[in-house]
Amino acid sequence: MSVSPAFFAREQLDLLYVWGQATLEGKAIIVLLVFFSIIAWSIMATKAVEMRRARKLNGYFDAEFRTQKGVLGIFDRRVQVDGCPLFAVYQAGCQELDNRLRTREGGRKPRVSLTAMEHTKRTLESAVARQALKLESGLILLAIAVSGAPFMGLLGTVWGVMSAFSGIAKSAAAGGRADLASMAPGVAAALITTIAGLLVAIPSMFGYNWLVHNLRVHTVELDNFAQELVSKMETEYLQEEDNG
Repeated sequence: MSVSPAFFAREQLDLLYVWGQATLEGKAIIVLLVFFSIIAWSIMATKAVEMRRARKLNGYFDAEFRTQKGVLGIFDRRVQVDGCPLFAVYQAGCQELDNRLRTREGGRKPRVSLTAMEHTKRTLESAVARQALKLESGLILLAIAVSGAPFMGLLGTVWGVMSAFSGIAKSAAAGGRADLASMAPGVAAALITTIAGLLVAIPSMFGYNWLVHNLRVHTVELDNFAQELVSKMETEYLQEEDNG
C-alpha cells in the first residue's frame, strides 16, 4: 500500500495550521521541547559511540593482559591506551603497587606488606568508581527529558485549553458563537504540545534504559577485572605473614 504525496502535503498543512492556532505560551513550550530533543539525541549518540569504543578497547586490552606473565608487564612497557576503562583501572592499580614496591635506590622490592596491598586495593576501587562516573556523565539530562518532557507538554495543553475556553467564553459574552467549530482549533493547538512532549520523552526513555543497561555491564566488568587484578597482585607480590 503506497502513500500518495498529497497525504504528506495535507499533513504538513495541518501541522502548519495547528501551529498557527497555538498560543504564544504553547509555541514557547514546543520550541523548548525541540531544544531538549536535540540535546537528548546528541547525548544518546555520543554515549552510544563512547560505550561502543570502550567495549572494543576493553576487549583488546583484556586479551593483551592475559598474555602477560607478570602483572606489571604492560605497566613496565609504559603503554598508553586512551579511552579504555580497563586500562585506566589497571594503570591506577599498577602505579600504586609500583610506588609501594619502590626502594630508595630506585629498585623494586620483591614483596609488599598486607597494608600496602590494602592501599592498592582501595586505589583500584576508586579507579573503578571514577570510570563508572565518567561513563555515566550526561545520563542525568536524559533522565530529565524522560520525566520532564511529558509534564511540559501537559502544561502547554492545559494552558492552551484554558485559553481556548476563555476565548469562547468571551466570544459568547459578546454575542458570538460558542460551538465546536469555534472551539476545535484552540483545543487542537493545545494538544500539539502534549504530542511534542511525548515525542521527546519516548525516544529518550528507550535510549536511557539502553545506556543504563550498558553502563551496568561495563561497571560489572570493571569490578570483576579489579578483583582479578588484586588477586594476581597478591599472588605475585604479597608478603606472607609469619605466624611462627
